[in-house]
Amino acid sequence: MFTTRLISGIILVLLAILFVGQGGVLLFAVSAVISLIGLFELYRVLGIHRRSIALVGYATALTYYGILWWEGQKYLTLMIIASLMMLMALYVFTFPQYRTEEITGAFFGVCYVPVMLSFLYQTRSMSDGAYRVWLIFLSSWGCDTCAYCFGMMFGKHKLAPELSPKKSIEGAIGGAAGAAFLGFAYGAIFREHLTELVNPQAACAIACAIAAMISQVGDLAASAIKRNHGIKDYGHLIPGHGGVLDRFDSMIFTAPAIYFALTFLK
Repeated sequence: MFTTRLISGIILVLLAILFVGQGGVLLFAVSAVISLIGLFELYRVLGIHRRSIALVGYATALTYYGILWWEGQKYLTLMIIASLMMLMALYVFTFPQYRTEEITGAFFGVCYVPVMLSFLYQTRSMSDGAYRVWLIFLSSWGCDTCAYCFGMMFGKHKLAPELSPKKSIEGAIGGAAGAAFLGFAYGAIFREHLTELVNPQAACAIACAIAAMISQVGDLAASAIKRNHGIKDYGHLIPGHGGVLDRFDSMIFTAPAIYFALTFLK
């Protein structure tokens, strides 16, 4: 199991370097595909993946990515309202076929997976995005590693005992601090390429610290959904890791966190 997980992890890292490094249409297409797969996994857990409301969710996700590609962000509000109206129309005219939580779950899924994950592509498309985008991975993976080490050495107080008994408050603080240090080092090394940031070291450190704290919420949120529905993994697409949501649960949160943090910190 460990060998399978390790090999899959190495392959994922190499693919990330390829897709994220290339950016452009390749990263856009990969982000869209991963988003749709993740949305399908979530809908399957919610038990709505074969129902009409799931089609509305998939159509909304594709429309959202179309808006991103054609830079029509002014239509995002219209898209959100139209999607909600379609879901509510199905809810009303097929009553009592759907329960309220199924409608809200379909709408929530679009915001949770495609919209949040799209910020990987959006960060890569920013000024200096070729360098900023790696802060998403640095804060997510760096936080996981540092949180584990600090938790093993100093962990005494449980962070969320019902969801993850092994996670500690000390580990969470250590994860955020470790990510901040990595961000500071990254900013110092690549400061000449981060020309849009007045103080790259401070901006990267603060952005990574914020993203690291939020990434832990993302990790626990994914666990909470699985716990609510009595499953271990969202899928089996990635050997040793589970599904897309199992592997990208924290990155779904770090991507928009890094994007907006750097937007306001520059």
